Amino acid sequence: MKEATELELVLSQALWNLEPPALYEEAIQRHEARLAHSGALVAYTAPHTGRSPNDKFIVKEPSSAEKVWWGTVNTPISPEQFDQLYKRLWDHLKAKKVFVQDLEVCAAPRYRVPIRVITEYAWHSLFARNLFLRTRRDHPEITVICAPSFRAVPERDGTRSETFIILHLAKKIILIGGTPYAGEIKKSVFTLLNYLLPQQGVLPMHCSANQGTDGQTALFFGLSGTGKTTLSTDPDRPLIGDDEHGWSDEGVFNFEGGCYAKVIGLRCDTEPEIYHAVHRFGSILENVVLEEPTRKICFDDASITENTRAAYPIEFLPRIVPTGTGPHPHTIFFLTYDAFGVLPPIALLGDDQVISYFLLGYTAKVAGTERGVAKPTATFSPCFGGPFWPLPPLTYARMLQDRIARHRAKVWLLNTGTTGGPYGVGKRISLPYTRALVRAALDGSLERVPFEEDPHFGLRFPEHCPGLSALRTNPQASWEDPRAYRAKAQELAQLFHEQLKRYSLGGSV
Repeated sequence: MKEATELELVLSQALWNLEPPALYEEAIQRHEARLAHSGALVAYTAPHTGRSPNDKFIVKEPSSAEKVWWGTVNTPISPEQFDQLYKRLWDHLKAKKVFVQDLEVCAAPRYRVPIRVITEYAWHSLFARNLFLRTRRDHPEITVICAPSFRAVPERDGTRSETFIILHLAKKIILIGGTPYAGEIKKSVFTLLNYLLPQQGVLPMHCSANQGTDGQTALFFGLSGTGKTTLSTDPDRPLIGDDEHGWSDEGVFNFEGGCYAKVIGLRCDTEPEIYHAVHRFGSILENVVLEEPTRKICFDDASITENTRAAYPIEFLPRIVPTGTGPHPHTIFFLTYDAFGVLPPIALLGDDQVISYFLLGYTAKVAGTERGVAKPTATFSPCFGGPFWPLPPLTYARMLQDRIARHRAKVWLLNTGTTGGPYGVGKRISLPYTRALVRAALDGSLERVPFEEDPHFGLRFPEHCPGLSALRTNPQASWEDPRAYRAKAQELAQLFHEQLKRYSLGGSV
């Protein structure tokens, strides 16, 4: 009873469902954020300029304990520890002015879920309003409470640090504390949906989606930095969504009502739709540098972090699918940034290869993007979103495999990394070339040219791309030293084999 009274007290003093102008005023008056010359709101989250995966926990309780993929990704915490932290969090918020947004997730009406986001910061409230669906119902099913100034006590609370992101799957409550990084709000809700939706026969996916004038849907799976948002935001193809989707028996649907784009190096000439969206009043920019005294945005400045972000409503883009839904996908792309320079720019995957490359979720980190990374380093994130899967990866992989077989979708492996050598020697495949490959795959012309097969990975790739003679699609032919290519290809193939052994797939790609 005491807990209910504390909750009612906090919510009775809250500011409910404020619109962007009011949230701007609150954020600026409270010194949470600054105003850029363009009208965007700029917030800084140091030292947390990215997610804190080691501080994420799932409550281990009877209804979900046997289903969760426990391990380094999903760390258990007891119901008693959750309850104690939950109570102290409300005690902390009693002395604060908090902000509440009642929103929804999942664009498909059949799966739509009301969500309440309670935040200590005004700009976090605007972030939630930008990212989730701006429709509301009473009686939320999911509750998110985000209080950056509240810190856990590891010795008492069972956390690893003062920062925590805790999901109670049964109660559908998410607690976030000790970090102002807004991405935790978005990704924790995604994680909860990734647990709930498979039980309703829906495959949750970490991908973007767009739709052609012919009505055909394309999906783009990929990790940060591979081009997922860039390639799906196409002036000729309306965007369904840029990051999180479900695939049901009726088709695909966006989980969100906004976009959360990485903006380091953003340029108007190469990504005009995103560039104009992030300059609008109502957009939030995270950790970008402002030029003084003009407060113009310095997109090339990574002095705070490489992970600069923008959060804006999807309606800020010129071409979208207003319903946030689309038919079953016709074409699927698995994006990878191969910094080893040995994968072809594009390859058509066979049925057995689809599940292997989906489980691999391969990309590569390069020197300069993370402290201590001095050479290309292979990174694997199962199902292209390892930190966000509460269930075993094979659960999602089998669901994807079943849907691809039923709806006869073509799956392409698309390399947005380097060609002609590893990072530092070869050159990155240019964005216009990659877009040309995507267009040729979507219109079917890429399948009408002869194919070759790579001996190291068994990948079938087109001999050329129609209208793009300058791009060498054979990765070995782009290297000056064939022996160096073979050595590097064998090195990466061995890493693939070792990774796939985790899933008892025989280590074959």
